[in-house]
Amino acid sequence: MTRATAVRAVLAVAVLLASVFITLTMSPRLGLDLQGGTRIVLQARDTATVEADRETTDRTLEVLRQRIDSLGVSEPTLTRSGEDRIIVELPDVQDPRQAAEVIGRTAQLTFHAVEGPGTDRPEEKTPDTDPDSDRLTLPDEQGRSLALGEPRLSGAGVEDAKAAFDAQGGAGWTVSLEFRKGAGQDWKKLTGEAACQPAGDDRRRVAIVLDEKVISSPQVDPSVGCRAGLPSGATQITGSFSADEARDLALLIKGGALPVPVEIVEQRTVGPTLGAAAIDASARAALIGAAATALFITVVYRLFGALAAVALGAYGVISYAALVALGVTLTLPGLAGFVLAIGMAVDANVLVFERAREECADRPTRSLRSALTTGFQKAWSAVADSNATTLIAAGLLFFLGSGPVKGFGVTLAIGVVASMFSALVIARALTEIAANSRFVSDYRGVNGIARPGAVRTWLVRKDPKLFRKSARWLVVSAALVVVAVAGIVVRGVDLGVEFTGGRLVEYSTSRPVDVETARDRIAAAGFGDAEVTTAGDGDLSVRTGKLDNDGEHALRAALAEEGGETTKVRDELIGPSLGDELRRNALIALGVAVAVQLAYLAVRFRWTFAVASVVAMVHDVILVVGAFAWLGRPVDGIFLAALLTVIGYSVNDSVVVFDRVRELWGANRRTPLDTIARRAVLQTVPRTVNTGMGALFILAALAVLGGDSLADFALALLIGIVVGTWSSVFTAVPGALALERSAKAPPPPAPGKGTGAPRGKARAARRDPLDNGARV
Repeated sequence: MTRATAVRAVLAVAVLLASVFITLTMSPRLGLDLQGGTRIVLQARDTATVEADRETTDRTLEVLRQRIDSLGVSEPTLTRSGEDRIIVELPDVQDPRQAAEVIGRTAQLTFHAVEGPGTDRPEEKTPDTDPDSDRLTLPDEQGRSLALGEPRLSGAGVEDAKAAFDAQGGAGWTVSLEFRKGAGQDWKKLTGEAACQPAGDDRRRVAIVLDEKVISSPQVDPSVGCRAGLPSGATQITGSFSADEARDLALLIKGGALPVPVEIVEQRTVGPTLGAAAIDASARAALIGAAATALFITVVYRLFGALAAVALGAYGVISYAALVALGVTLTLPGLAGFVLAIGMAVDANVLVFERAREECADRPTRSLRSALTTGFQKAWSAVADSNATTLIAAGLLFFLGSGPVKGFGVTLAIGVVASMFSALVIARALTEIAANSRFVSDYRGVNGIARPGAVRTWLVRKDPKLFRKSARWLVVSAALVVVAVAGIVVRGVDLGVEFTGGRLVEYSTSRPVDVETARDRIAAAGFGDAEVTTAGDGDLSVRTGKLDNDGEHALRAALAEEGGETTKVRDELIGPSLGDELRRNALIALGVAVAVQLAYLAVRFRWTFAVASVVAMVHDVILVVGAFAWLGRPVDGIFLAALLTVIGYSVNDSVVVFDRVRELWGANRRTPLDTIARRAVLQTVPRTVNTGMGALFILAALAVLGGDSLADFALALLIGIVVGTWSSVFTAVPGALALERSAKAPPPPAPGKGTGAPRGKARAARRDPLDNGARV
């Protein structure tokens, strides 16, 4: 075993042990669909200057979403009810009172000069004698009364708020505030005025007030001169905070003040939106699909495939531990996506193994270890570029998106990093250890890479002339797009309740009704997409899309068949949970991500390849949306997650193909590009087929065995993977060929050119690391 292999093995064991420890000691947070949670109804109230109308309530909802779900991974549901109410559903909440406190606080943060000791009792808030004055008398952190001047700054002037542990200063947990430019000058002036007072005088203090409570009133440091002020424009709030208190305070301040105050008018627990039977069926389907993928990769690549399956299991443990450690709320579609990611994570291993097969085919006498090492080296550029584009998209979705779009960026980034670690560290260590075995090296039928695969052998024998008339493939792709657009225009897109809003109705029945039975009754009445949960003490809550009065009567009648006399106890129109601001942020994040990916691919490859990749991705998105339009399936939040996954898959497929085109073109600069493209496609087809099959096994199991709860998720991804595979070959490549005919740029440089090294040295630099150069 080489030193590099030993280091990889030790690193893999260390990460796996840490992941297993986290998995065994930390409990996952389960979503509303799996475990239920708490439902809180908030009533927005008018103020002297702002009316609680539809617009201000929507803005209040988005501020609340930022507070509750700062990372986008908590999976809460927030909807507007009527004009001035907000329904908040929090998954896996153990202490509803704490949730109510965080949600309901208005976070009105102000900064005041201290005018001296107060004269009133500290537990009372006393305004100045002038009715229009904002002067207050409030108790400080120790309970001493302070007379405060008018507010000099507000929370709107705070740029950022972060909780941090001050080990050097000994202040413990603090909250650092960064001011905006104008507010920073006001802060400098406020602290400069306070610095003119003697040290120890109350008037040298600055009071920071949150919701009319002094949370900190620090003295200005004696080193600060009179009128000089604190020039940094930043400050720290101290106050013997615990870690949780500091984080909660930072979150409240960063979330900003609510546009209008809110009051909790109702609070109750709600049951899971999915039944136990649906959850069990989905879990069995996921396990069957994952097992089928592991079996497939083992059959194709024999021993090395089995080792790759072990590495995929390790990937699952690592990524699951990361999700649990970050507090990601696990929903059923999220878990299905997690299992799907295991199937797609095999891609890097397939790239390496196919490269190693090529090396063994070109030089049958070379050692297995040498071929494997070269396979990792040559697959690195494709693995790096495809994962880099995905990480770019994940980062931009996180920083520019909000709500579940931000959360998708977090989970996507975790999956990419864990996948690369699994393939390049764990799988490599396992396969290198196995390659050192004489038995594995000598018996070529055992290791799985010493002989070419069936797909590669068939393609070499047939050698199809794919791009002799490449324009015909573009015509086919254009025709498919026309059909998809026709479906969108003619049939329309059936937007789900998350996008359109709908109706929330609660019923009380004279006889107890099991929630599973209620779901079956309502589905039989024609409301298969309705979301049915328990609410409070035995009531049934039904959330559905647009519902007229006749539809509501049909719902009630369906429940009355099982529950006897059925009384409607609540009936509200609700707004979309994926509101205008969230959708706008998602479109902006997606647009910027596509633009940055385009720039990255243009730099790493050629602008023609970059444009062709993006065109293929847009082609895939249109076909998936069009297919759902023709099928009449709803486009909802689950579909959105599936569509974002399809986008990443499409770009990855195109990157792998163009990486091979770049390599072959650089080495054969005089060969026509259509010939180069044909060779590149034929060489990468085994990888495309094997990776796609790994995902298709899981998706087919979810679609057939997973029940209705995951049918649309699996269907969207099945369509997406099929059209993504098609477009990477028959849309992206012909598109790049068409663009190259009008491009002026020369072919890419040959490998090793441009370094100035002599020919012999260049060859030595490219020599296999296990080859000592000796020849007989």
